[in-house]
Amino acid sequence: MRGETPGSAPAAGRVTPNQQVRESAGREARTIHPVVFALDKHGRPLQPTSPARARKLLKKRRAVVPRHTPFVIRLKDREAAESGIDGVELGIDPGSKHTGIAVFTEQKRSKRRGLYSIDLEHRSRRIRDKLTQRAAYRRSRRTRNLRYRAPRFLNRTRPDGWIAPSLRHRVDTTTAWAARLARWAPVRTVHVERVAFDTHAISAGRPLEGAEYQHGTLAGIEAREYLLTKWGRACAYRGITGVVLNIDHIQPRSRGGSDRISNLTLACIPCNKRKSNRPVEEFLEQKPQRLAGILAHAKAPLRDAAAVNTTKWALWRALEAVFPAVRTASGGRTKWNRARCGLPKTHTLDALCIGHMEAVDRHPRTVLAVQATGRGSYTRTRTDKYGFPRLRLPRHKTFFGFQTGDLGRATVPAGKKAGTHSGRIAVRASGSFNVTTAHGLAQGINHKHFRLLQRADGYAYTTQKEGGGFLPGLKARVSAPDIR
Repeated sequence: MRGETPGSAPAAGRVTPNQQVRESAGREARTIHPVVFALDKHGRPLQPTSPARARKLLKKRRAVVPRHTPFVIRLKDREAAESGIDGVELGIDPGSKHTGIAVFTEQKRSKRRGLYSIDLEHRSRRIRDKLTQRAAYRRSRRTRNLRYRAPRFLNRTRPDGWIAPSLRHRVDTTTAWAARLARWAPVRTVHVERVAFDTHAISAGRPLEGAEYQHGTLAGIEAREYLLTKWGRACAYRGITGVVLNIDHIQPRSRGGSDRISNLTLACIPCNKRKSNRPVEEFLEQKPQRLAGILAHAKAPLRDAAAVNTTKWALWRALEAVFPAVRTASGGRTKWNRARCGLPKTHTLDALCIGHMEAVDRHPRTVLAVQATGRGSYTRTRTDKYGFPRLRLPRHKTFFGFQTGDLGRATVPAGKKAGTHSGRIAVRASGSFNVTTAHGLAQGINHKHFRLLQRADGYAYTTQKEGGGFLPGLKARVSAPDIR
């Protein structure tokens, strides 16, 4: 038995990686309010400030608000040359559906202090579905009894470095948000996960018994994370989850099995004990279907992980073209750092723990959740189930100076809808707009009561607690922050 996965009991007389993590972890990191980005009077980034100081500057009319989400202030009487700017660093944890971005500073002894966290939700799945639908329309047109048209699907070439549009969207949105943060904060260095696993360390030519895994600080974290992802964090022999899992040899070493990653799987403690040193064919002779599935899955690569790794390489190249200093690390190193600091598993905290570090001093208690929604559609009709147009849409998107997706505040003086409503606007040609707030949907508000706070930029914003869970009281603040 090759060690145990996180949460399992250590073998007698051995120090597991989890024991090393618990012994080296210091005090827990404190949580703080996210900082406020600050610009000088020419729009150049200054060192981020605290919400309390930003409130004082706005109250004294020394600053104005050029952007509400994320909240940015611009000082009227300050220049970057006159200010002390230490700079900040970015941590980016790319993912399939979500990407975590953390803004932090490096303190003495490699202690990191988190300043701001963003959880970016991609719309890759919608892009893939739309492209699949478009391809289906084109295929159906080719089989209809229409005029002859020469096929064009075989004469198209792809440029070097081409990746699928759904994957390209992840790269573009992540790079765009890194560039945005660089306009609001003095970014000096960018840390990004380039690979999910150290594939060189766990390749077939390098077994798990290497000296770096026996005595190094990571102690097999790369291989464990790879196996947990590959086998779905479940016992390969019974398929159960939520239990302690051990790393087991499919073919026992006593029967000639190797320590290569293709010969390793996950097993719960009862299955691991019952299997002992028997070959897997003997252990599962009564379950031929499960045996065939395990043997096939052991040799199969991680297709999803390969797609994410492809995106990470493209993201690394895109970031290197924008930022002067880009440092990379593996997902195994990130997991080890996060476990040492006693932090929960989130994309934003993973972004804070990327690369070489000793501890996390503090991190934001709330996260800005950013969802990519797009900028609307080019289509001007809605079709029925047979494909015939049933609804004509306007030829333009702007009405009375607003368009759908804008961030606005409506102050209604009287009537059923009296009060202040802040959130995303849905425009109507009649002039009666809808607004989505933290408390629900307010419909039929006249456009004269609205004041524009921020133009639509293709994203929806909410605030959630670090570690999950939305904060209803803060969603209104994110939709239309007001710290004055």
